[in-house]
Amino acid sequence: MAAEFGFPSRLPELLGIRYPIVQGGMSWASSSAALALAVARAGGLGTIAAGPMRPEALVEAIRTVRAGTSAPFAVNIPLYNKRSAEFLDVAEAERVPVVIASQGGPRAHLPRFHAYGAKWLHVVASPLHALKAEAAGVDALIVVGGEAGGHPAPDEVSAMVMVRAVAQAVALPVIGAGGVADGAGIAAMFALGAEGAQLGTRFLMTEEATVHPAYKERVRKAALSDTTLVGRGGLPVRQLRNRFTEEVDAAERAGHAKEALALLYASRSLKLAALEGDMEWGKVEAGQTAGLIDDILPAAAVMHRLVTEAEAVRRRLAGLPAQVPA
Repeated sequence: MAAEFGFPSRLPELLGIRYPIVQGGMSWASSSAALALAVARAGGLGTIAAGPMRPEALVEAIRTVRAGTSAPFAVNIPLYNKRSAEFLDVAEAERVPVVIASQGGPRAHLPRFHAYGAKWLHVVASPLHALKAEAAGVDALIVVGGEAGGHPAPDEVSAMVMVRAVAQAVALPVIGAGGVADGAGIAAMFALGAEGAQLGTRFLMTEEATVHPAYKERVRKAALSDTTLVGRGGLPVRQLRNRFTEEVDAAERAGHAKEALALLYASRSLKLAALEGDMEWGKVEAGQTAGLIDDILPAAAVMHRLVTEAEAVRRRLAGLPAQVPA
C-alpha cells in the first residue's frame, strides 16, 4: 500500500509521479540504471546522471529503466558538458519523459522535447536565472541552495533563503534542493513555497548508488561541519574535507595565481573517489546533510521513510492550534 502524502503539489500530475520527490542526478552514483529505476518504482522521480557517461551507455541505462518500470524517470544533462549535444540527441531519440538540465540556457532545446510531450526541469541558483528559465518556457524549476553537494549555489546562499526567494518570484512549480535529508526537510521546502524536494546525498547513501564502498562509508561517518567548498570563483564543488581540500586551501591562503589554482582544482576528480575509492585525494562530493545520515538503505526504503516522515510532520503541524494576534 502506498504511503499517504498530503502536501499539495502540481508535480505529480505534471510529471506523472506519485510523490513530488526527486532523486538528484549524481555523476557516477546514478550514472546507470539501478538507482533511477529503484526510485521510479517507489514513486519518486529517479534520475540518470548523464555527465560522465558515453552516449551508448546512456542509451543502455535509459532502456534498462524503461524495461523495468512504466513510471516516468529523468535524465540529468549539464549543458556545459562537452557531450551535452550528444546527450540531448539520445534523450530525444529515446523519448525520455523528463529532462533535468543545468548550467546553460534551455530556450534553444525546449521545442524538440516539448514536441513529443517531455517535461523540462531546469536547475537554477538565483531568482534572476529562475525568471529567465521561466520566460524560456521550462516546466518547473529545481532551486539549489548552498548546502547541496556537487555544484551548489556559487554565492553560498542557503536553500532556506534561495528557495523562498525563487518561490516568491515565479509562478512555476519549484523543487527545493540543498539541506534536505529526511521528511522534515521535505516539509520545510513546502513551508518555503516549494512543491517538491530534490535529495542527492540521501540517495547517494543507498544500496543502488554505484560508488565505491569507501565513499559511502566516508559520507556515513561525516559530521555536520565536514564539508567545504573548493574552486570558489569558478564552478565550486561541495565535498568532504580531505588532503586535496587542504592542499587547495593552502594554495589559496598562499595567494597563488588564479591560473595555478585552476590547474590544482582540475588535477583531481570525482571519479578518483567514486570509482577508485581514493578518499584522500579524490573529490568526495557530498552535501551538508552528510552529517544527518548514518545508514545505507535500499532506495525504496528511503522513499518510504521520506514520505512517512513528511506526512507525520504535516499532521503534527496541522494539529497545532492557530494563534492569531489580538
